[in-house]
Amino acid sequence: MELYEKNGNILYILNVLKEYSDEDHIISISYIKEKIKEKYGEDIDPRTIRRNINLLKEKFEYDISTYNDNKVGYYISRDPETDFEPGEIRAIIDTFSYSTFIEKSIAKGIIKKCKKLQNVYENEKIKDYKVYSPKGKTNNLEVIKNIEDISNSILNKHKLKFEYWKYKIMGDRIEKQIVSTPIVSPYAIIYDKQQFYLLAIKDGKDDFFHYRLDRIKNMKEIKENIGIVKSEKEIEKYVDTSIEIFSGNEVEIEAECNSYLLGEVIEQFGKNIELKALNDEKFKMKVNVNPKGFKFWAMRNLDWVEIKKPEFLRDEMRNVIDIAKEKYDK
Repeated sequence: MELYEKNGNILYILNVLKEYSDEDHIISISYIKEKIKEKYGEDIDPRTIRRNINLLKEKFEYDISTYNDNKVGYYISRDPETDFEPGEIRAIIDTFSYSTFIEKSIAKGIIKKCKKLQNVYENEKIKDYKVYSPKGKTNNLEVIKNIEDISNSILNKHKLKFEYWKYKIMGDRIEKQIVSTPIVSPYAIIYDKQQFYLLAIKDGKDDFFHYRLDRIKNMKEIKENIGIVKSEKEIEKYVDTSIEIFSGNEVEIEAECNSYLLGEVIEQFGKNIELKALNDEKFKMKVNVNPKGFKFWAMRNLDWVEIKKPEFLRDEMRNVIDIAKEKYDK
């Protein structure tokens, strides 16, 4: 037991430095000694503390400022290559708090782990932080496991089998029903509009398809090699030309948009787009993308977008507008 306690000294000291010190909170040897006694129930001699701090600096290359350096006390510096900045931790916490693809209890667990990466002073700033879960937050506990399974299968070039569910109205109830049990070749995980999707090709098919990760249950990697090999360039092109999670052959589309939409257009279509200002209120866009996805995007922004080409897509929009007008004229 005595040997165990002696070997634990350096870890006690390191943990106290990480949890209670930084450049704005320089601590003394006596403070380190008190905290070790309080947290771990061990009484360590000040000379042992100094000796172990030197060992952490010289042998393990921790960036620790000592009394000889600053004439005040001791603190450990954050390593920019391995340690998260406070703003980065907060961004991670916010992402998991508000994302709908992570079940609430799992989100809380991830947030708790994030807080352990910070010292007590940074955690004090977010001590009253609460998770305000969106109403549509998933209750599927398998999402994180699904991400791991997909990553492993892509690495091993193996197929996946799973159950895929959708909502169904059953009388006066809404139920989740398994609608398919596909076997697929996985290629990538896509994040779009607060959801993760599996990009895959179903057995017997040739085209990519998206599966929402929070609707996948009982995923298993099977020892069967993927059916169709796809290059990174093919996957990247597919992702770049897919809109609203619709995919397929892209066509050249021209549209006129209100200037209000300029930021969204740039963010949505990125490098694939050509833009030209028509006046202070309008601009013209030209892009090669999936037409069905573009139609749904244009419908969502109906007051601000007019499709000019191709004519078949313009006709589809007219038809949608006519049907909607009939409904609202009744």
